[in-house]
Amino acid sequence: MPKEKVLITVKTYPSLSAKYDELVCTAGFKEDGSWIRIYPVQFRKRNYSQQYSKYQWIEIDLVKNTSDFRKESYRPVSHETEIKIVGEIKPDGDDWKERRKVVLNKIYKSLSKLIAEAKNKEIGTSLAVFKPSEIVGLEIKKVDREWSKEKLDKLNQLNLFEFADKEGKFEVVKKLPYKFSYKLKDSEGTTSTMMIEDWEIGQLYWNSLKRHGGDERLACEDVRKKYIDDFARTKDLFLFLGTTKLHHNTAPNPFVIIGTFHPKPTTQTSLF
Repeated sequence: MPKEKVLITVKTYPSLSAKYDELVCTAGFKEDGSWIRIYPVQFRKRNYSQQYSKYQWIEIDLVKNTSDFRKESYRPVSHETEIKIVGEIKPDGDDWKERRKVVLNKIYKSLSKLIAEAKNKEIGTSLAVFKPSEIVGLEIKKVDREWSKEKLDKLNQLNLFEFADKEGKFEVVKKLPYKFSYKLKDSEGTTSTMMIEDWEIGQLYWNSLKRHGGDERLACEDVRKKYIDDFARTKDLFLFLGTTKLHHNTAPNPFVIIGTFHPKPTTQTSLF
């Protein structure tokens, strides 16, 4: 296929893969407004000039990911495929007017409707913009602090996950020791708890941990303040949702939160 132009709106926290090493799931909007998922991407191994940010337009050669049945899933032609950054939609004010034009063309408010579309093989929706009617809270749960030894040993044997930092050392991405989940309600009043897998929530945690001298409690409180006090209470919050391939057809709710869209609320002046 010809080179695809994509506005990046989603980058998930890096995960480890025995086949591909460290991977990031990327998603965004094509020029026609439809969703596209780009996976796998060895993001941190890319040259710095190809390490795109959210709301940048990229140009890349893609092919359908035949190992993934989800209709939106594509992959780079190869791991060496060039990613060219060709533009950016900047915030343009607190209400993100230009970003809204691309992102908010189709909004789901009912989770049951969205899940039904995901389960329908003819529709098969696996990426969506969702507007919760209420954010009830943020759940923070401890999880394993390290990647499994089995997975690390396998990657080490294959010499896949190593890449050099400025000092010439090698390190794998740090595993988040906490799972962060929004508890929310949809337009039908249904309450759900959905894990947040956005790269930004992980980076917020690590930056806060460093700022607080390693105090995990304070780092978690910073995350809660950002996602509840800021995003949920003062912003016009939308959630980017995506299914997991493993659970798309089996889980009652196969969606997780893969990003947030959080401009300030728009103000409309009455004409009367």
